[in-house]
Amino acid sequence: MDSIKAAQLGGSYCNSKTTYSRFLTREVNIGDIPMGAHHPIRIQSMTTVDTMNTLGSVEQTIKMVDAGCEYVRITAPSIKEAENLANIKNELRKRGYQVPLVADIHFTPNAAEVAARIVEKVRVNPGNYADKKKFDQIDYTDLAYQAELERIYKKFAPLVKICKEYGTAMRIGTNHGSLSDRIMSRYGDTPEGMVESALEFMRICEDLNYYNLVVSMKSSNPQVMVQAYRLLVEKMVAENMNYPLHLGVTEAGDGEDGRIKSAVGIGTLLEDGLGDTVRVSLTEEPEKEAPVAIALVNRYARREKQILETPQREILRLNNQIDTKAYEAKEVNAFIGGSLVPRVVVDISQKNLKDPFILSDVGYKYDAILDKYHMGDQSVDFVYLGDGLPSFTMPGNLKQLYNYATWLKLADKTNIHPVFALQEYIDASIKDPVLNLVHLSNDDLAGESFSQLPLDETIVFVLETTHVHGMADQRQFFANLQEIGLENPVIIKRSYPKSEFSGPVGDVMSPEEPISKIQLYAATDLGALLIDGLGSGIWIDSEATPTDNLCSISFGILQATRSRISKTEYISCPSCGRTLFDLQETTQMVRSRTNHLKGLKIAIMGCIVNGPGEMADADYGYVGAGPDKITLYRSKEVVKRNVSSAKALDELIDIIKSDGLWIEENEVGV
Repeated sequence: MDSIKAAQLGGSYCNSKTTYSRFLTREVNIGDIPMGAHHPIRIQSMTTVDTMNTLGSVEQTIKMVDAGCEYVRITAPSIKEAENLANIKNELRKRGYQVPLVADIHFTPNAAEVAARIVEKVRVNPGNYADKKKFDQIDYTDLAYQAELERIYKKFAPLVKICKEYGTAMRIGTNHGSLSDRIMSRYGDTPEGMVESALEFMRICEDLNYYNLVVSMKSSNPQVMVQAYRLLVEKMVAENMNYPLHLGVTEAGDGEDGRIKSAVGIGTLLEDGLGDTVRVSLTEEPEKEAPVAIALVNRYARREKQILETPQREILRLNNQIDTKAYEAKEVNAFIGGSLVPRVVVDISQKNLKDPFILSDVGYKYDAILDKYHMGDQSVDFVYLGDGLPSFTMPGNLKQLYNYATWLKLADKTNIHPVFALQEYIDASIKDPVLNLVHLSNDDLAGESFSQLPLDETIVFVLETTHVHGMADQRQFFANLQEIGLENPVIIKRSYPKSEFSGPVGDVMSPEEPISKIQLYAATDLGALLIDGLGSGIWIDSEATPTDNLCSISFGILQATRSRISKTEYISCPSCGRTLFDLQETTQMVRSRTNHLKGLKIAIMGCIVNGPGEMADADYGYVGAGPDKITLYRSKEVVKRNVSSAKALDELIDIIKSDGLWIEENEVGV
């Protein structure tokens, strides 16, 4: 739980209002599409082809715009790419596309100064714009630190003046993994360091009377990202700043994992009313990113409309506490709460309860010959059967949940526990001496029934909500329990009816839309709570989604919030014009050989920009160093340079083996 505690609000910004509202930022002009203030949350992405490939860049940009991108970012690693942005822009305009372009700059101030005269916005990374990262630890005196700030001022001021002259916007984009040695030496690898890194550049801009700024605080770890953005807003408010926020989780990966990880970070902040533009970073074709971002953002556009059209009931608050504190639940039955990992509940009540093979959907593979079950790392902890009775023997380590009336009739109650409505538990004369689950909502805490609840150490609350701003309602529930003085474990339950996925035209993601959206919605609603140390279990309920997907999504959310690790984690950049190999193909290749190494974090990065810095959170790194050349890392340290791409994966596996962390795939679970 220590990693979760590290990402709690701790006094930094959190929308404490009882109805959803956005943090009001200033308007920033980016071509013909302004950002911030009362404008819609904007969608953007980044090209992946070589910037010198003019027609390729144009064609990809058009695909991205047609998919919903309102801004398109293109890398400009040197002057020649910066100059070619003019050709790309001219060709786009000829084809009738007015999309604002953003130049992505890292190590080359002179390229930024060229690009700022061409495109509508430039992105600079304060960690490497004026510094070369050597991973040196330097003990700066205050005088020496001030001298460094003056050096940065001189190097950065020319770009600011060009942006002012040409009306070009700028994003100051801090990345967790590329903080300068100076920031690292004084603040360490922390959200505070990330925020200060950006503020140093923002203060220079304000000193030069330049305010057309957007800010971001990206990390591949959603916990760090969320804490950094919240702290940034708190610091901005203290310094009378209100610049628009660009939200994104770096190197989120691909597929379900990439979407869940992105939603945990981005969705949590959107729930708090933060965010003026969104980029979802997936190791997939860039046009696939916009629909995911649109699905996340449209949820809040609809919420704003709901609030305007229908007065919303207040979220019950029993105290004046604004900050969210981790909820320290006591342990029940040595199975849930306390320091134990969050538990997963899945409803199988509508399945064929005559067939033991149905349990494969929840992680229990049945062997008919041996009449036994095989568990995996993603085997659920509870199955809810409602009033249905299976005609086969359940696995001995799988807890079964039944509605109270049905539970009462069971002769053998071993490993079987009842689920109660609140009044039903109050009225019950017979209860489980081991574990009793009681449905509860935040509103129930102020009701007469709750005041009559006979509290004991066997109760586990199943927290539900029907509030429009459901995450805030459930978050407040934990604060209210702390005010009352209760420590019972809480399973967070969210239900998603089919109607939840019938969005407006233009809000369609794929033929598997309900599955895709539930990944995003559940990752937001449950992940936002888990990130703050709230909840001893999760229960996702949706008639629109297959059981195996509910299981996979549940474990994906726990993995993304670092609250329960059940698989290998891949920190994979989304590719760009700097990428030196086929990132999607390489990611799948690395995954195919290492996805059984539970708990390891492996980064696959296209170039040095996304190398030792951006993969700060990884155990091992596979980084493009040149055509057909890969550099291999252990954490941030180079182990082997310029390895042939044909041999690089084998070499990486050898490094993992030499560290004693390799296991053969056939040994997993033995």
